[in-house]
Amino acid sequence: MKIGNHDYPVKQAVIIGMGTFLLAIAAALGSQVLLANLGPIVLKFVILLIIIFTGIVFDIIGVAAAVASESTFHAKSARRMFGAEQAVRMARKADQVASFSNDVVGDISGTLSGAMGTAIIFEIVTGPLDSHILIAGTVMTAFIAGLTVGGKAIGKNIAIQHADEIIFRVGKILAVVENTLGIRIVGDSVKKGRK
Repeated sequence: MKIGNHDYPVKQAVIIGMGTFLLAIAAALGSQVLLANLGPIVLKFVILLIIIFTGIVFDIIGVAAAVASESTFHAKSARRMFGAEQAVRMARKADQVASFSNDVVGDISGTLSGAMGTAIIFEIVTGPLDSHILIAGTVMTAFIAGLTVGGKAIGKNIAIQHADEIIFRVGKILAVVENTLGIRIVGDSVKKGRK
């Protein structure tokens, strides 16, 4: 199957789908444990906001990766600037970075935020399942949707205007993680011949 000018193997799509499935299960179980063990409703609401914010941040990273200029990072990598090699790999694998950031993390964040919003409503609103639940649920859904869509709209504008800077900063974070864990997270090594 071809998408644009890039081959997109079915095997890769299946791996991404299965990975998303497993990540969603882990994230859902984790959020349910948090909901069950966090006492005050305020803390649960803060977790909901963190999930929404995470989706927005990864959406910014995905858009920035698609827009960023790989050549900018080659110059930084030639000067051995910390995080530049990771930034080159992110720009080179922009389709994979965008797919993971926007689709995988974005969809999981959206699903989790909706589930957590529902759980919070059922805890706040007591009594029989009547119009109060309906109204509260509608307001919560609108709140989550408005914050998510509005945040991503602002985020996309920031990502387009500051793509190179964003990817370079993420590259620095990846460099710290890769150096600490001793693993390569995105793409292949940057070859000198391609600089």
